[in-house]
Amino acid sequence: MKLVLHRAEELVAQFALCLIALCVFAQVVSRYFFHTAITWTEELAGFAMVWAVYMGAAVAVRDRFHIRILFAVEMLPRPLALAAVLLGDLLWLGFCSLMLVVGWEYLALLWEREFISPSLGIDQKWPQSIVVIGYVAMVLRTFELYARWIAGGRFGLPGISPPPHDERAGDDASTGEDGGARR
Repeated sequence: MKLVLHRAEELVAQFALCLIALCVFAQVVSRYFFHTAITWTEELAGFAMVWAVYMGAAVAVRDRFHIRILFAVEMLPRPLALAAVLLGDLLWLGFCSLMLVVGWEYLALLWEREFISPSLGIDQKWPQSIVVIGYVAMVLRTFELYARWIAGGRFGLPGISPPPHDERAGDDASTGEDGGARR
């Protein structure tokens, strides 16, 4: 169960990508072999793509795969590197908070007025809820990174390993060996 929770966004994104592939395949087969279109497959594939993107973004936050210039950050002394990472994460959390507010307002509008999708006939509030779900997942994953970093003794930079060279215990600058010990 813990593994499923750790990989929840990844599993949803994988399912959405499979759904996209099946919808597109069904549409191609339908058009070329039966000379007719399955109207709902394009809409379902569009919804699945948005879900895959937001869940993939949450996976990228979890694994620290969002675009960062870590090469330069890791060359800085630890206090400056830590400040750069913290500032970047605070700005990221600020952006996520802004998007949560805007996404929540958008969902509130969809809850007030019924907006039915043309092909599937479902209310848009359900597939569009991914905006809020995705940013909540990204914020939670950011907090999870910091919780693990703090629980691990605050070594290295939050969510980034291995720690920079100046943090290794017993570092021998001439050989780069640290005897396996890490702070």
